[in-house]
Amino acid sequence: MSKLNNLIVKAAESSFSRWMLNVVFSRAVPFNAPHGFKITAIKPGATEVLLPYRRSNLNHVKGIHACALATLCEFTSGITLVSMFSEKDYRIILKSLHIDYHYQARMDVVAEFSVSTEYISQNVLLPLTKTDAVFLNLEIKVFDTDKNHICTCIANWQVKKWTKVKS
Repeated sequence: MSKLNNLIVKAAESSFSRWMLNVVFSRAVPFNAPHGFKITAIKPGATEVLLPYRRSNLNHVKGIHACALATLCEFTSGITLVSMFSEKDYRIILKSLHIDYHYQARMDVVAEFSVSTEYISQNVLLPLTKTDAVFLNLEIKVFDTDKNHICTCIANWQVKKWTKVKS
């Protein structure tokens, strides 16, 4: 198990480890730091990430910016995928995002994403025994603190064994 996977497992049970995970991600992915993402719940297969309603995340009409919401969805689903298998064995890279916006975000929002181990086994691990890469269309939902459905994102991720990566 990698250090990151180990920290994710600990973060599921410990608020200190979850705090450490947030610190690690803010340093490892510095361009996300201004957003102030906070992992509020994590375990293998499920993640919730909060995006605060603050000036750096707002658009010209004082709602949370569409790009901040898109980045939140990418971050949330990416962390969940990394929690499912070692980043040392598999390369996970975003191919595309499609977002439908339903309601204007004027308060903190939370992205929620979960995927089962059965889904990963059937749609990633098993197909990778026969092909070089698989693509996953994953749905991430974002709600504000009043439970208004802000947006729905479909993130298309490519998963590939590192031994199959050509650069």
